[in-house]
Amino acid sequence: MAIVTVSPENGKRLKLAAIASVITAGSLILAKLAAWFMTGSVSILASLIDSVMDSLASLINLLAIRYALQPADAEHRFGHGKAEPLAGLAQAAFISGSAVFLVLHAVDRLRYPHSLEHLATGIGIMVFSIVMTLGLLAIQRHVIKKTGSTAIRADALHYATDLLTNVSIILALFLASLGWTWADPVFAIGVAIYIFYSAARIGYDAFQILMDRELPPEIQGKIRTIALSQAGVKGIHDLRTRQSGPTRFIQLHVELDDNLPLTEAHTIADGVERAIRAAVPGADVIVHEDPASRTNQTGRNKGWSEK
Repeated sequence: MAIVTVSPENGKRLKLAAIASVITAGSLILAKLAAWFMTGSVSILASLIDSVMDSLASLINLLAIRYALQPADAEHRFGHGKAEPLAGLAQAAFISGSAVFLVLHAVDRLRYPHSLEHLATGIGIMVFSIVMTLGLLAIQRHVIKKTGSTAIRADALHYATDLLTNVSIILALFLASLGWTWADPVFAIGVAIYIFYSAARIGYDAFQILMDRELPPEIQGKIRTIALSQAGVKGIHDLRTRQSGPTRFIQLHVELDDNLPLTEAHTIADGVERAIRAAVPGADVIVHEDPASRTNQTGRNKGWSEK
């Protein structure tokens, strides 16, 4: 079995995204804390709580990515990539807890409303938050495109929701400045619902990866097409895929002519592996050679054998 590794370039990208996330979350906490003290807005409190959860989740991400990037060893031959979806589950728990707390606080503010102050300052700070979040998302999306990282994708998801929540908070503050004080807690409840929805998505995706869910159908179709296009391959079966951290594991059986010498069969299998790795960067590929006649005689995996 091949040793699972992550390229140095992707390792640097993952660490950069994780560090940028921690720095951004810390900066937003300080800005929103000042805005909350100045305005007393519960919707800004909602955004502050979300940023605190973001910072905790980002710290968990940073630790998880550092661990996930450790090379495979004698006790972890498939690497340490599952630390990433575990971090995703932890993020989902943190974010869900913040949503519940926020709803309780917003309901209390609906029951006992009070006027807000320094609304222009609060709006300015939320605009600053939007600009910082956009910068972080640009970094994260570049890293996700290059690495496919589950943890960075989860981190980017709740930062993307921040854009919507920050815009809604600006609207809530504007309405409050017109005397519609109910808008502040109502928008905060809306933010909480969206936060909880995002947490559910993060948790579901992380759980599916931990359960070794197959790669998307389009990737499996690409793998089949590549394998069947190689000279000497008469069919394929037993295609199995999964993902652990940034590494995608791909296993399949190729059906070859019964009379091929072992060395030639091995050469064909190596060609299939190289072609798949070229199409699916960072993949760990294992190809097993089977005689075509024996596969047909046993009738294994009907419907998977093609060509």
